[in-house]
Amino acid sequence: MNARLEKVWQAINPERLRKTFLEMLDIYSPSGKEEDIQIYLEEILTRAGFSVERQEVDDDRYNLRVTMGSGEPRLYLVGHVDTVPAWDLDEFGPQEENGIILGLGSADMKGGCAAMVEAWLALAEALGPEERPSVGLLLVVGEEENGDGSEIFLQTFRPPWVVIGEPTSLAASFAHYGYLEAGFVTRGLRSHSSLPELGHNAVESMLRVLLLLGNDQLFDRAKTEIVYSIREMRSSRAGFVVPDRCETWIDLHLPPEHDPFVLQDEIRRIVANFDRTIPGLDLNVTFDFSSAGYNLGTDNGMAQILREVYPALGLPLQMDAFRSHSDGNLFFAAGVKPLILGPGSLETAHTPDERVFFEEVSSAARIYAALCVGAARPEAKCR
Repeated sequence: MNARLEKVWQAINPERLRKTFLEMLDIYSPSGKEEDIQIYLEEILTRAGFSVERQEVDDDRYNLRVTMGSGEPRLYLVGHVDTVPAWDLDEFGPQEENGIILGLGSADMKGGCAAMVEAWLALAEALGPEERPSVGLLLVVGEEENGDGSEIFLQTFRPPWVVIGEPTSLAASFAHYGYLEAGFVTRGLRSHSSLPELGHNAVESMLRVLLLLGNDQLFDRAKTEIVYSIREMRSSRAGFVVPDRCETWIDLHLPPEHDPFVLQDEIRRIVANFDRTIPGLDLNVTFDFSSAGYNLGTDNGMAQILREVYPALGLPLQMDAFRSHSDGNLFFAAGVKPLILGPGSLETAHTPDERVFFEEVSSAARIYAALCVGAARPEAKCR
């Protein structure tokens, strides 16, 4: 480990990190309502002497962008400050239990954001202006919805690399699943619910469609890596009647090599013959959003830095594909290489039991600092 990184690691302050993390969790910031947490983070960075740029995304919604070093950043640390909505607004804040921090957004991804901010502060404290690497910190809004924060950034900036702190349990994800959102609508004939024989029940048709589709070998979990998840289903609500419309949304996460447009064609082929077994079927299928996966490989400067850093931290280095959707897909499509790496796990993200080990958050701060310091190395610049 070089002397510069050793100085930065010594400057990382676990108590300051814990305070930042807990205070972030105490600020409710669902997608669309991120202003309060951005004001909080902007104050931290401004007090540290940085000029913070607000990138306007929408009314009262903006990214925060800050840089150090000379020239255009070779690497940005990227974190999203928004969360999914709270299940219980009275209980969204943090709790601590034996080194575990629970709370909405603790894993996805305020733990990663807090670690990035701490790494940034440590870099500024430990290194003089002439020693600092050319790196950036980007705190975005809207990731849990449509990624509009990252889209605004990418309209102006295209750095060679970004590190995104999504929850990976500190595994390094140079590969990323793709994503496809499928919408299904069945239509029927409305009748009084006491006389269902006079109508056609759109919900019953939908249930049969989903049963046939889910049983197709394309989604056999023992034989495929495609992740098939029914996210939402709702019907027309018009009182005491047989429903004449039913809508379902299905999330599909695809291995990096699987083309989402090919999967669209495969789904259309599967459902084309459903009317032979479902009487009176009126089905419409749409694909409103798709994003291809990617695989950057591990023969690059960022991976080499991690191979050196993890043993120094006493951590095993795992390299897995990131299985969810994230802004990483947007960055890759724009020609930027994204590394997904952060504390916490997808297993608890978006659940009432969301949690992260504080030790992971602290280790993440050291890893992010090492990647920033290493970004100045020649092999990291050119590969």
